[in-house]
Amino acid sequence: MIRIATRKSALALWQANHVHALLQEAHPGIEVELVKIVTEGDRILDRPLAKIGGKGLFLKELERALLNGDADLAVHSMKDVPAEMTAGLVLDTVLPRANPFDALVSRGEKTLAELAAGSCVGTSSLRRQSQLLALRPDLVVTDLRGNVDTRLRKLDEGQYDAIILACAGLERLGLDERITEQLDGPGWLPASTQGIIGLQCRTDDSGMRELIKPLADDATAVVAGAERAVARVLGATCQVPLAVHAELRGGNVELEAVVCSPDGRDIVKANGTATAGNAVALGEQVAADLLVNGAGQIIDAL
Repeated sequence: MIRIATRKSALALWQANHVHALLQEAHPGIEVELVKIVTEGDRILDRPLAKIGGKGLFLKELERALLNGDADLAVHSMKDVPAEMTAGLVLDTVLPRANPFDALVSRGEKTLAELAAGSCVGTSSLRRQSQLLALRPDLVVTDLRGNVDTRLRKLDEGQYDAIILACAGLERLGLDERITEQLDGPGWLPASTQGIIGLQCRTDDSGMRELIKPLADDATAVVAGAERAVARVLGATCQVPLAVHAELRGGNVELEAVVCSPDGRDIVKANGTATAGNAVALGEQVAADLLVNGAGQIIDAL
């Protein structure tokens, strides 16, 4: 019996059930149980994530279940996983990446360019806020928390003119028809490892590590390593408006990253290319370039 720790949100359960199905496909006859956990990040919905400790709040209880032996495996959205791993745990298996980009969902199906000045846009992400205001400083950004269904309901009730969510989450839940516009053009990059599902277990659980190996996607691991290296060097949590995206093309990794001030006025960019084997070093170099170009001042000001 494999016990999978997961949050209770619809998206988290989709991810856990997806892993469940993959495990059964790889190991016919294997028994899997979901251990459903409400995390601190799920409980505290009246304050911005950046002010209550960041996305790591979605992991602590799941990691505690692993360390206490109450679960054998935890399924995470990689963008929620801090760059520094909790002692005693390892995350060296990632699934193939889904759509990494952000989605604008608006009332009246208005694109970002079509939103009227003063329109209210909901997001809980400093990264999204900073890029949004860099492109449209005439918009009003308001904090938005809750699961995908809650956020869409608040939009439909008229609390916001538009909201920004991850394309991958909407697509996984069969809600891709709600996407008004995919934000992937110049001036907009996703969060580090957005669209990637990671599998975490105890470092000393060699049996589990071998069991999940068939689920690993090597190409995704390469780009995740590059993107997480940028975040690690910058000490980036959700309190740091870092956007970064890597792609693997013909054996080479192409990486670009940006750090923006929350008001979108100050923007620092860096990019680079390296072989897949040097993906982590590339991420570290791009982070160093960001710091040389002034990202450190933006981060320090936060």
